[in-house]
Amino acid sequence: MNRPLKIVTANKLALTNFATAFVLLLVGGFLGLIQGLNRAGVLEIVGGINYYEVLTLHGIFLILAFTTLFMNGYLWSATDYVLGGLTRGIRMMGWVAYGLFMFGALLVTIMVLAGEATVLYTFYAPMAANPWFYIGLVFVVLNIWLSGLGVFISAFRWKRRNKGKHLPLFAFFAVGVYILITFATLFVAAEVFYIIPWTFGWIDTINVMLTRTLFWAFGHTLVNVWYLVAVSAWYMVTPKVIGGKLFSDSLARAVVILIVVLNVPGGFHHQIVDPGFSEGLKFMHLFMSLAIAVPSLLTAFALFAMLERTGRRRGGKGLLGWFWTLPWHDVRFLTIMLAMISFIFGGAGGIAQTNNQLNQVVHNTLWVVGHFHVTVGVAVVLTFFGLVYWLIPHLSGRVLTKKIHNLGIWQTMLWTVGMLFMTLSMSYVGLIGSPRRTEYTTYGGNATALEWDPYLLFVGAGGILLFAGVVLMVYIVYHLMFLSPKGYTPFMVVEEEEEDAHKTPKWTENWGLWVIVAVLIISMGYLVPLVDLIGNAPPGSPPIRTF
Repeated sequence: MNRPLKIVTANKLALTNFATAFVLLLVGGFLGLIQGLNRAGVLEIVGGINYYEVLTLHGIFLILAFTTLFMNGYLWSATDYVLGGLTRGIRMMGWVAYGLFMFGALLVTIMVLAGEATVLYTFYAPMAANPWFYIGLVFVVLNIWLSGLGVFISAFRWKRRNKGKHLPLFAFFAVGVYILITFATLFVAAEVFYIIPWTFGWIDTINVMLTRTLFWAFGHTLVNVWYLVAVSAWYMVTPKVIGGKLFSDSLARAVVILIVVLNVPGGFHHQIVDPGFSEGLKFMHLFMSLAIAVPSLLTAFALFAMLERTGRRRGGKGLLGWFWTLPWHDVRFLTIMLAMISFIFGGAGGIAQTNNQLNQVVHNTLWVVGHFHVTVGVAVVLTFFGLVYWLIPHLSGRVLTKKIHNLGIWQTMLWTVGMLFMTLSMSYVGLIGSPRRTEYTTYGGNATALEWDPYLLFVGAGGILLFAGVVLMVYIVYHLMFLSPKGYTPFMVVEEEEEDAHKTPKWTENWGLWVIVAVLIISMGYLVPLVDLIGNAPPGSPPIRTF
């Protein structure tokens, strides 16, 4: 059945976010190709732009821009669908948020291309960009806050109209995502507003450790925001695609709450090697970081239980017979399944980095970059790609054709093999000492550096395959928006829960309580170190520019 005409404007809002996201993916992917070929030693970057400008833009376009816009489009459309439509005022908030993002992104891009902001994605002191770079980031944060406010208001109004009912699970995920990213961006907003007077010259020096701590409370949490967005698809979309049922509504809501409550203090494991923090504090944060694995393990249990039950209903026999009855030929399932499998390895790599001894080995090496590309580049982005095949046709009033479906299978294979080449080679060459954040060099023909070269060639090869995958994906998105035949594509959201699932308890609905708990846990992790860093501030640093 066709959606009411009044929803078309909301569809345009989501489609505009998606279209912009994939344009930025194309540009960011091309920059990634340049980086990969440079690190492989087969390309010298010329033309007035240097490796570190390319690296800065690649990180900002893909880690901040693509993911934020995709998240907004996806969660706007999900909230619109499960809550019965967005009001005119909420749609207007969405458009204002999009405008704020575009203005901020334009400022950031201009500053980097002008050679005024080669500070990489990790934009903490003492490296200093032009102040307008940080002002641009403020507008990106405002986009997130305004988008979250729209979702919060929509959920509150639905609850008020439907007293005694549980908020639909998809909307529950959306609320959790925006609460978590709000916590994260409060830290980065504090960092940016501290840095701006320093870069304008209004203050002479800055507390470097304070900026690092504020950034990593944001930087680590942001990755888990994208993970939570992907998890929402794993729980809500995958069962619908394969003809299954939600394993447990209450378990899914508990996972959302745990990810929101436990996540932010985990950012401290990025600072295990930093001076200025006691061993006891770092040891406490070890446990706080490992706690994030709990909701991931619950998710693994719930999802594979759902897959097994569905596979057995489809005729699977024996110990693993159910596995082969799943619809591997369906690109909507294949993409998400590969993403879920990849997170097993990505999550294990994250646990390794919380350990002091192991962290000493891999810190600031390409191993970290390889780990990051597994968690975000496969587990998250491949999930996003899988959503494209039904969500964009649903929004644009079109259908997925067999030709585009088969092209999607090839795109998925290109992306997966490219990521395998890139992440495995990065991980291994990082273990034998190759640093991150540097362009290709042999360090004057040093024997150790020359040992890296054969493995770095696979980084370049992976970059080529991945860029080919990006081009294919952008074509698929364009085709699904404008060229596919007109028709109705349903919104893929599971509606049935397993018969033996427990009744969802009321306490899962009390977001006020869980926000308070999250604030208390964040305070437990950050109050002491932040007060110590401010009260016993180390010597400050003036702005440093190496570009």
